[in-house]
Amino acid sequence: MKVPKYYVVKEEILRLIADLPPGAALAPERDLAELLHTSRTTVRQAIAELVVDGRLEHTQGRGTFVAQPKLMQVRPMTSFSQDLSEEGWRPGSRVLDVDVVEADADLARHLGLAPGAPVHRVARLRTQAGEPIALETAHLPGPLPRLAEELDSRGSLYQTLAEAYGIDLDAVEDVVETTRADPVTANLIGVDVGLPLLLVQRTAWDASGRPVEWTRSLFRGDRFRFVARQRLDDTDHPASIAERGRD
Repeated sequence: MKVPKYYVVKEEILRLIADLPPGAALAPERDLAELLHTSRTTVRQAIAELVVDGRLEHTQGRGTFVAQPKLMQVRPMTSFSQDLSEEGWRPGSRVLDVDVVEADADLARHLGLAPGAPVHRVARLRTQAGEPIALETAHLPGPLPRLAEELDSRGSLYQTLAEAYGIDLDAVEDVVETTRADPVTANLIGVDVGLPLLLVQRTAWDASGRPVEWTRSLFRGDRFRFVARQRLDDTDHPASIAERGRD
């Protein structure tokens, strides 16, 4: 099978940056093209793929640099802050909006509500060492009086639900897909429009089986990788897990 030229160039660039620290500048396209005996168009395509892969990052007007290592989000049933803290990162959060909306048909289905029912919506920008890395929008059935104030005093949404409202999560389901950054999301998390994102949709239930959260999170595809861990016993083989996921 013939290997595309840009792929060969991509591998060569990976070799060139292998020992460089995060933040190191990549040589200009023309220099790389000369060094690798190829065209600038091929170099540009290889660099674009490495940006999508999270190995390089491009800043308009400044250039292309070696990217930070990807953050790891470990699943299941842990919070964003717990996951990153356990990996030695410095998670943060900025609340963009807390309001009440009417559930549309899709949201009503996820939360087991009638369409038009009031739902609390919490939009937050998630950060790592001050760098925006995800846009998270949580939807919570009420009543949750003074939610904005309670969340502000604690920071953690799950801690707020447990301590202020007696809501403890018993089970969660995460559905992970890929999507691309629209202009609004791209502006908020500081990426180019069209950059691949990881879309994670989480549904959480309490011990009675009542849906208590549906959250839609958009993670930067160049900064995140997800790892799922599952301890298997005699009943928890892959088939039974798949069946349970459809319940």
